Amino acid sequence: MKKNLHPLYRTVVFQDVSANKGFLTRSAVVAKDTVVWEDGKTYPMVKLDISSLSHPFYTGQQKVLDTAGRIDRFKKRFVASEGKTVDRKVAKTQTKRLVHVGHTAKREKVLSTAVKKEDKAAKKAAPKKAPATKQA
Repeated sequence: MKKNLHPLYRTVVFQDVSANKGFLTRSAVVAKDTVVWEDGKTYPMVKLDISSLSHPFYTGQQKVLDTAGRIDRFKKRFVASEGKTVDRKVAKTQTKRLVHVGHTAKREKVLSTAVKKEDKAAKKAAPKKAPATKQA
């Protein structure tokens, strides 16, 4: 292996702050803190907000974080307005609308160089030329 290319892979302590527990494993993560582990050795320590030691899926305990959620706030506003809707100003309908790109309105200028329908019909109706023969 090339030197100074790969990260330092070492034993690190991951400390779950919410559960106040830690576990020892190997990692290449950069750690600023150190801690003396149960075996008496000093290891780098990384603090975690949540891990399998405190996550509700693994512990089976559900934590409620949002006590006044969006639904509760909506119900409060609905009760305060007695179920009435707010009247809004009607948008002006007489404003100019943008023409869709594919619109078939007549234009003063021809924007396309494609063959017109009339030209196609004239080409079909024109008599076919006889194939040229080689003369010796």
